Amino acid sequence: MELVNTLVSRLRQASYAEREAIKAEMLAAIRGPDGAAVREGLESARKGELLEVQWEIEEVLEQTAAPKPAAAPPPPPPEPPPDPNRPLSAKDLTLVYDDPRGLLIHKSKVGERWFATQVDPRTRQPQTFELHPEEVEGLKVKLAGSPYWVVGSGALDAGPVAPPPRKPAPR
Repeated sequence: MELVNTLVSRLRQASYAEREAIKAEMLAAIRGPDGAAVREGLESARKGELLEVQWEIEEVLEQTAAPKPAAAPPPPPPEPPPDPNRPLSAKDLTLVYDDPRGLLIHKSKVGERWFATQVDPRTRQPQTFELHPEEVEGLKVKLAGSPYWVVGSGALDAGPVAPPPRKPAPR
């Protein structure tokens, strides 16, 4: 394109003061009816020019470039699944058995972990420890008839529990 070649040639030979006027002409040509062709001509002409001239042409091209779409923020990383063996706190446990004589049994809200809390006779401090599945089943059988199971906790619904043995009534 003749207009582009003329403008680039004038820009190459112009003094610093004259360059702003030439760049304004380039801007007007890009914004004119043949803007796409002028822009394409400037982009190809820029590659073979001196570094100073390249910078001036790039400045014009940047001023007339279409605005870049705003980058969407990256989505937050997904939360890792909870570790079933992590240390639990009181908010992670549900009370299922509350004997006022000092035995508390808790079940984890997530998973099938069971914990018992008893007062240590030596220190008189409560101690909580995790129960093994066999111990849980044994406690369920042993405490099946106890009135201290927390209603609605679902502890006794978690598995088959044999009722406590009944003594025959005396005759």
